[in-house]
Amino acid sequence: MIRIAILFGLLLHVVLGYLAPGSAAAQTDVKTQRHARSQKADINAWTVGLAGGLIEGSFIRYASDLAKVLDDGDNLRVIPMVTFGAVGNVNDLLNLKGVDVAITQADVLDYFQRELKVPNVNARIQYISPLYLAEVHVYAREEIKTLADLAGRKVAFNTAGSAANLTGQAVFRRLGIAVEPLLINNALALERMRSGEISAIVHVVGKPNELFTTTKKEPGFHFLPIEYSQAFEDFYLPSILSAEDYPQLIAPNETVPTLAVVTVLAVYNWPKNSEGFRRVSRFVEAYFAKFQQLRNPPFQPKWKDINLAATVPGWTRFSVAEDALARMRSARPQGGEPR
Repeated sequence: MIRIAILFGLLLHVVLGYLAPGSAAAQTDVKTQRHARSQKADINAWTVGLAGGLIEGSFIRYASDLAKVLDDGDNLRVIPMVTFGAVGNVNDLLNLKGVDVAITQADVLDYFQRELKVPNVNARIQYISPLYLAEVHVYAREEIKTLADLAGRKVAFNTAGSAANLTGQAVFRRLGIAVEPLLINNALALERMRSGEISAIVHVVGKPNELFTTTKKEPGFHFLPIEYSQAFEDFYLPSILSAEDYPQLIAPNETVPTLAVVTVLAVYNWPKNSEGFRRVSRFVEAYFAKFQQLRNPPFQPKWKDINLAATVPGWTRFSVAEDALARMRSARPQGGEPR
């Protein structure tokens, strides 16, 4: 019993010595905990959530490129996210904690303002720069020759929140063609199209896209032409699909007219002097400072076509982006526009 009491006393002495405020061990432990808390705070303070898109789309590829180039460890963490796409991304910017920047389309903000009646959305969601063009692909069965032939038929518009759901249905609505819309994944839609259950698929994505470059060609399946008209002058541009884009689906020297919509790098307009504003400001500064890196391999080829100084109709440019552009202009000979 005496031996046990002695051992217990020695153990208690060691523990109390370790826990004593002035002990070296206690001080080391406190410093370690403080460092860990400080490191965690730093990482979270400079972490930007970037809403991308669906795996089969192009948004997520550009989000991944941005993360690879802009991520700078504790100074700036960029987290690209798989999401449902253009409409869902703006909704996430407005409502989802952790989402500060998103890739979307030029026609989406108008939808939130006019259709969803979201208050003050033009001030809350702004843009950093335009990105690339996303083409409207309407892929149809053999018996469908024109868009008008799809009246009353089942047409797949990808999933809810996607660009195809918004832009694709807007195209048919503006042309006065009433179809039966289905919101299903493209892979499933292709199978139903092969079985004859649906008549066409609408996919709004930068060309060429893997959905069509890797899919097995079915006899008679083809892209439908969309002629540009005044009905599309607000947000859309004329474009074409060619054999260069889809050699297994389009004959050599042939083109299919279609529409394109500008994709947009959007940002939540946090109040100035807030943590959110400082966080996205660092992202924007890095974006303009490192943009030239994105124009080189192995990144998406369309980075080379992006004009940083171009404007997006109906949108307001984020103030930090506007300031960055002004500095780039002043640094150029004769004050030329940056690209």
